[in-house]
Amino acid sequence: MAAPLGEFELLVLMAVLRLGGEAYPPAVRAELERRTARAVSRGAVYITLDRLESKGLLGSKLAAADEGSRQRRYYHVSARGLRAVNRALSALEQMREGLDPLLGKA
Repeated sequence: MAAPLGEFELLVLMAVLRLGGEAYPPAVRAELERRTARAVSRGAVYITLDRLESKGLLGSKLAAADEGSRQRRYYHVSARGLRAVNRALSALEQMREGLDPLLGKA
């Protein structure tokens, strides 16, 4: 069984899923900041994308550069990554079950 995902790893995987074909590092960072309302460093995004790719949870490809621009690396969630996201979300849902009154939710 694969090691569980950390919170930030899960958030990065979900950002890549949301961005679809436009998941390159600056877009992933912007999506994380927009949806979590917290500052995210560039380094944290790059390191996490690399780690998730080395674990086989993400794949990537380099896109051809336009004239005068740099190549972009686009990421996608692999089948293994999708299973990892589903496992992590299921575990969270199971742990959350019955806590609404304690969390102040009706």
